[in-house]
Amino acid sequence: MTDDGQQDRQRALLDNIPDMAWLKDRKSRYLAVNSAYLKVIGRPEHEVIGNTPSAIWAPEIANIYLRTDRAVLKSGRRRRYEESRPDNNGEPRWFETIKAPIRNEAGRIVGTVGISRDITERRAAEDELLRSRSQLRELSSYLQSVREEERARISRELHDELGQTLTAMKIQLTWIRDHLSSPPDVLGLHIDRLVSVADHSVTNLRRIAADLRPIMLDELGLVSAIKWLTQNSAEMSGLDVSLSFDREDIAYSKDVSTGVFRIVQESLTNALRHGHARQVDISARHAANEFRLEIVDDGCGIDNVILPRDGLGLVGMRERAFSLGGSIDVSGAAHGGTRVSVRIPLDTPKVRTRR
Repeated sequence: MTDDGQQDRQRALLDNIPDMAWLKDRKSRYLAVNSAYLKVIGRPEHEVIGNTPSAIWAPEIANIYLRTDRAVLKSGRRRRYEESRPDNNGEPRWFETIKAPIRNEAGRIVGTVGISRDITERRAAEDELLRSRSQLRELSSYLQSVREEERARISRELHDELGQTLTAMKIQLTWIRDHLSSPPDVLGLHIDRLVSVADHSVTNLRRIAADLRPIMLDELGLVSAIKWLTQNSAEMSGLDVSLSFDREDIAYSKDVSTGVFRIVQESLTNALRHGHARQVDISARHAANEFRLEIVDDGCGIDNVILPRDGLGLVGMRERAFSLGGSIDVSGAAHGGTRVSVRIPLDTPKVRTRR
């Protein structure tokens, strides 16, 4: 395997590979290297053949090569890894290296073969993609925060301004109706209709304001807001909802309260609208500074649900959990429904003082 003819054939074969390529014996001595390898190290072939990596590379790099050579020889399996090493100008570059054992006709491992590809540009593109994703997540979190603030503002204005106006109009209409002396039937009928319209408008206004952002979420906290949400869902849709919290004395941050509330809200909507569920069980637990939420319904199951084409509901749930440093898993439940499991880290939860 070391005669000149065989070495020439090996060199010719390796030179057809555009990446760095080499052959070594069991002692990690180079038997053949291609032109791409020699170009990278900047040495002639005679200074490489017969030597080990220790004579070619800096000690920290040579140690990696010798260690990976031994691992391939011992395991008899191919190894793949990524490494960073400086180029001739001292600039760091990334390489993907693959090493595999060479066996003789008897199946005995007699050496190793390797190839190393420059993936610096690919790594740079991957890093840029990760940065872009991080920026998009930050933007998504910011937009969600802005949207919640805008919802809160609109909800307050609807409740405080328009709600008071409609209530005052109803009071005035009621007074007029009560103080008309023997009002004609037609006039009384119109006034009754206006009072009914005012009543209906106030009810709708409160519903719209609550859908935008329940005032109790900011005033009474997450537990009270979810209790209101589940009760309202049960009354409006006939959905049987059970809710359990292992603790109700925790004061959550505004971001956690908003994120968890919206996840529960979206889960209930999906269970009713898409899963056609009749029952939903919601349980919240605390363990090791972590908030754990589980929502299980008896609907047709996530695999059989026909969701909107964009699927933004589930995406929004995942983004909310991710923005809080948590995670969410949506899967089929054992009985055929859907299970939503959420984990949110808590920074030393504060216990709410009861007065």
